[in-house]
Amino acid sequence: MITSDAVLKALSHVEDPDLHKDLVTLGMIEDIVIEGNKLSFSVYLTTPACPMKDMLENACRNAISHFISADIEVKILMTSRVSSNKKTTDILPNVRNIIAVGSGKGGVGKSTVSAGLAVVLSQSGAKVGLLDADIYGPSIPILFGVQGATIEMEVVDGKELMKPVMAGDIKIFSIGFLSKPDEPIVWRGPMVSSALKQFINGVNWGELDYLIVDLPPGTGDVQLTLVQNTPISGAVIVTTPQKLAVADAIKACAMFTMPAVNVPILGIVENMAFFEPEDQEGKRYHIFGSGGAEKLAVQFGTQLLGSLPIKPDLVQDGDEGKILNAKNVKFFTEIAGQLVRHLAIHNAHP
Repeated sequence: MITSDAVLKALSHVEDPDLHKDLVTLGMIEDIVIEGNKLSFSVYLTTPACPMKDMLENACRNAISHFISADIEVKILMTSRVSSNKKTTDILPNVRNIIAVGSGKGGVGKSTVSAGLAVVLSQSGAKVGLLDADIYGPSIPILFGVQGATIEMEVVDGKELMKPVMAGDIKIFSIGFLSKPDEPIVWRGPMVSSALKQFINGVNWGELDYLIVDLPPGTGDVQLTLVQNTPISGAVIVTTPQKLAVADAIKACAMFTMPAVNVPILGIVENMAFFEPEDQEGKRYHIFGSGGAEKLAVQFGTQLLGSLPIKPDLVQDGDEGKILNAKNVKFFTEIAGQLVRHLAIHNAHP
């Protein structure tokens, strides 16, 4: 006879390689159902984008086979309950994780990376929001092809809030929805800070697993307003390999690691790392140099989440507002997996 205790004992031999505890101790095993020789249970991972999902499922099957019986018919539901270490506050209480995506200088592809991460996480089954905090140069509406969207209002718990624009299942908000495409935003710092606070508190974000914030380049008013008014889970820094970009990225990393800010850097993304001609398979040209992002990760005790190639068709997809359906989103899959993996580790060991 199969028993729930026997199942839990067998699965206690399966360890999460990041959290270094077994799945039973971590409370990841639920919904055990036994019907004769049939066994089903659920494994609740810390994120739907877990890069080790298949490995853990196979480990569970092997544990049941080895410690109970190889003849049991096993059905496993690999699902998730997204982790968070964010303290309950009045600011975005239903958002589990806020991830800031920053850079030291402009033109390194920060907005494209933010959009790609949002798409991959959403496609994995997570509830995702994307806040375009680049007040002076909003790019997110263009990338998703929603430039002409009209902002609507709705009343939530007696408070009038702006509705985010939906791009697929992703909730998006940007200053680009409130201004004309050819209209410059000529604001001083206090106005920019006030607008960002309104985008955070005056938008009905609802329940989210991840809110990705696409920051403007540099270390100015928006960055300071965000870290001072929002419980950020961690930051991602985007750079290109060249020394000039890395030199500015160092400043962005240094800002997040200041004692007064103290936001963990979850990793570095290296964009425009190399070019691979379609007619020269296996040949890579490092147009902007190499190794800069790796050195940056080592310097700040974090990790290189991944490197993105120069892809003309990805640029075209973004310009045409097709980032949501672009086949090139596959390049962001591994980066997104590594990001949420390290975020889950941080949430477990803040």
